Amino acid sequence: MVNYREILRLHSLNYSQREIAASVHSSRSTIQEVLSLASALKISWPLTPEITNAALQSLLYPERAEKNTDRMMPDFPKIHSELAKKGVTLSLLWTEYCTEAHAAGKIPYMSTQFGDLYRKWAQVSKATMRIQRKPGDTFEVDWAGKTIDIYDRVTGEITPAYLFVGVLSCSGLIYAEACMDMKAENFISCHVHAYEYFGGVTRLLVPDNLRAGVTKNTRYETVIPRAYREMAEYYDTAIVPARVKAPDDKPNAEGSVKFATTWILAAIRNYHFFSLEEAKLVVAEKLEELNDRPFQKRVGSRRSAYENEEKEFMQPLPNAPYEPAVWATAKIQNDYTVFDGLNRYSVPFDLIGEQVDIRLTKNTVEVFFHDSRVASHVRRKKAQRDAFMIPEHMPEAHRKYLSYNRDAFLSWAELAGPSVLRTVQCFLDSGKEPEQGYKYCASLMKAADRYGQLRVDAACERVLSFSSLPTLRNILTVLKNGQDKVPLNKEPDVEAKPVRRSQGITRGANAFRKGGANA
Repeated sequence: MVNYREILRLHSLNYSQREIAASVHSSRSTIQEVLSLASALKISWPLTPEITNAALQSLLYPERAEKNTDRMMPDFPKIHSELAKKGVTLSLLWTEYCTEAHAAGKIPYMSTQFGDLYRKWAQVSKATMRIQRKPGDTFEVDWAGKTIDIYDRVTGEITPAYLFVGVLSCSGLIYAEACMDMKAENFISCHVHAYEYFGGVTRLLVPDNLRAGVTKNTRYETVIPRAYREMAEYYDTAIVPARVKAPDDKPNAEGSVKFATTWILAAIRNYHFFSLEEAKLVVAEKLEELNDRPFQKRVGSRRSAYENEEKEFMQPLPNAPYEPAVWATAKIQNDYTVFDGLNRYSVPFDLIGEQVDIRLTKNTVEVFFHDSRVASHVRRKKAQRDAFMIPEHMPEAHRKYLSYNRDAFLSWAELAGPSVLRTVQCFLDSGKEPEQGYKYCASLMKAADRYGQLRVDAACERVLSFSSLPTLRNILTVLKNGQDKVPLNKEPDVEAKPVRRSQGITRGANAFRKGGANA
């Protein structure tokens, strides 16, 4: 048998065809034919020990393994290229191959032979298998089991940092990032950074059954957290969680986690990090080394496999990166505000008692009611004592209260009348600070809405006529009794009551004096 392995090895060392022919004891035409067929099938050195000369012969000369020489040889490079397309399967390509073979008057291989030949070609040619792992199809994610120690510079206390690991199923390109926790916000941010690192998005996203990625995953129902689902919709990818206790659903992530544990976490085991930023930088450096590390059984690395096999099939990134958001629910209390953990923000007051959804991002606080946004605020970085209120969210009375100040009360009083102005000035100056008189001024304004400004001014005039310090109680009493309608220079007439004469005999004082005449 021709030594096909030695021919390919010597050719990779740039030996001439004459020299190769002399070494393997074959004719120059045989050497030329073998190299031509190998080039067409993209078979090159190095080859693994499992690829024998017999295996190479079955690929280069499949007709020699068959008694019937009329069989049509599949075009493996074309098959490999077609398998990368969405929805294309090996069964479909075999059907098309059979049609072509019959049209050419040739006999096609059976489907099992067809598949075996393709798999053997993919193994020999170092092509990434595309039967189950299509390029740009799946992104598998998980958290590494081991952690990174972050030391406090003063106390020496150790805080664990966690390693997010994601891998593209086809090329095996890995993304890893250190985080302080495994909460939803960090989990989603790592996805965003991974897509930016890859420069594209896969069709499917396969997470493990962790709390940040899956709320419920049973045989009958799958529930994805709203924040995670929103991120997937933004990048136009679909979340397909792995089955519970089924690591085979994400074999690449499982293997990559172990690989990252060895080449990242174990490699930095003797490092002492004093901040998360230091850990992130070192992890990023180790990640580049890992992706550039040559494969053991085939040519290239994870990065070269991604560049050559998968990059062109990734979905494009959106124009702007996704801003990670955290969703929560809350029942609106009587103060008609929501809490983001640091500050309170207003919502429309008519939602008091209702259940709303809160979307928190780094820069915004949004409130949704029945999937409609009802409030939006710029998120504050520092805690404030008072809530951040939008006037339109408040009842009319509360809006008026916020508008209260000395100048506003005096401006209203000038329009209401001179006596009202004097009274308001007295209210504002009666305490140590003007704010102590605000409630009396506000009550006087309500009285003007009820009785009219003219009556209130007249009531203030009457009270000021007998007191230099008018009180709200006196003014309201005058209004209720209608005394404001009586002019000050004319007191009401008092009708003289008729004198009632006594009937019968009356006695004088002497009759009751002790020792009197009648005693």
